[in-house]
Amino acid sequence: MSKIIIRYFFLFNIFLCLIVIKINSSFSNTLDITTPAKQVIIYDHETNEVLFEKNADDLMKPASMAKVMTAYIVFDRIKDNSLDMLDTFLVSDKAWRMGGSRSFLELNSNVSIKDLLLGLIVQSGNDAAVVLAEGISGDEEAFAREMNRYAKIMGMNNTYFTNATGWPHPDLQTTSRDLVILTKRIIQDFPNLYKLFEEKIFTYNKIKQSNRNPLLYTMNGADGLKTGHTNESGYGLIGSVNRNDRRVTVVINGLNSKKKRTFESKRLFNIVFRETALLSLFNEQNSLVRANVWLGKQSEVDLIAKKPFKKIVSPLEFNKTKIKAEWMDPIAAPIRKGDVIGSVYISIPGKKAIKEDLISAQNINKMSSLVRVKSILKFLLYGDIVDK
Repeated sequence: MSKIIIRYFFLFNIFLCLIVIKINSSFSNTLDITTPAKQVIIYDHETNEVLFEKNADDLMKPASMAKVMTAYIVFDRIKDNSLDMLDTFLVSDKAWRMGGSRSFLELNSNVSIKDLLLGLIVQSGNDAAVVLAEGISGDEEAFAREMNRYAKIMGMNNTYFTNATGWPHPDLQTTSRDLVILTKRIIQDFPNLYKLFEEKIFTYNKIKQSNRNPLLYTMNGADGLKTGHTNESGYGLIGSVNRNDRRVTVVINGLNSKKKRTFESKRLFNIVFRETALLSLFNEQNSLVRANVWLGKQSEVDLIAKKPFKKIVSPLEFNKTKIKAEWMDPIAAPIRKGDVIGSVYISIPGKKAIKEDLISAQNINKMSSLVRVKSILKFLLYGDIVDK
């Protein structure tokens, strides 16, 4: 008897529920950018989207941007407690004689890991990089092998390190895409240690030096990462900006002056934050709608999206994105939390609607047998679907 009545209900009394919600957000087109940089990639961390790329898989020389991998390995040793910030490493003759950018470490002195990291990151010290490499692996060549081991694990498939500094070498190579992978990992894996990249000034041995990253002084939300330059590579930068709960990373390389590197990196970030926004939906798992329940101990159930939705959008569709929730009503008990009840459609003009699951936010048990019989009789006599 019960099955027949339920079947009858589904055949004749189910109706489709549609709710349309206007979203004040925006939708993104692919960025149309012209840039003099030889290699560029713009990456949004929240959505894992590449917003723009130019020659992102072309092999290039990283120069001092290679030091981000050196920092990553040191961070990893600190995280697993094999190193401490107060530990010290000895400055070798090789490290002391390093040319290029330096922290001015004294020969045969013992320098703390913290000071070496600040020298590496803020001052781009080649001497600090070599001291760290030798202290961890015994010599720089062994450390380079460790760098390549990490690169392989991360999926930096077009990268090969030959030293801890990015010093010119015929076999040294990477791509801007690989440097984004490294950037994502160092931010994600070491959120506290990563803060060293936003330090603007470091003084060692009474010599005060400023961070070479120009974004730290001019770009709201900039907190990293590293510049690089050699005659072969040109001027490059890995820059990351965290603004309004959205992080964007830009990697550029191959520019012909420090001034152009500064200008171009700022210009690209300004374009991204002006022309795109983050459409972020369903993050709090609040109820989207309440659906009627048939033969349940509660008469209604909250429906939520199964997972958060994030996408980069452009201001052109700011007032035109809509959400449509669709389900069959009422829903027969029992209902279990997480049961797929219907669908949510995110509609952006000119784009194919994106479908996500609509699920129950709670458990709803069946009524007792006696109450169910009463409800069924009420339905047969009066046509009420839900006992309210």
